[in-house]
Amino acid sequence: MRNLLAALALATALVPVPGSGGAHASGGGGGAGAGGLNLVPMDEVIVPIIEADRVAGNMRFKLVLEAHDAETAAKATAEMPELRETTVAAALEFARLNASGLRAIDAERLDHDMNAAIKAADPGISRVLIVEVAAAHN
Repeated sequence: MRNLLAALALATALVPVPGSGGAHASGGGGGAGAGGLNLVPMDEVIVPIIEADRVAGNMRFKLVLEAHDAETAAKATAEMPELRETTVAAALEFARLNASGLRAIDAERLDHDMNAAIKAADPGISRVLIVEVAAAHN
């Protein structure tokens, strides 16, 4: 059973997130990595899932921000607390409206919401890549 779960997790990790254009993160974070990518990783975000006025679980995800250029990547790294605040606010709203600890997260909708929030906060970010997402029920 444990091997089956590990195989499913690996297979899921290899499937591109819908709406992300099949983007794959590579290269070093924050600098011009392979192929000239300017990627800035964000620490894992965990927000509660509230159902019927009680905490029913939590939603966890990790993001990588793709900046237009190295200067914008450095700026995003310096402004990470503000970008993280924006991310948490958008994630709380997403979890309130769309998440449950008993069903899979709608990664396409989460991708849309995170891209809209981060791009509004920092127009130098070209896209937000979701590299991990999960929901757990209490």
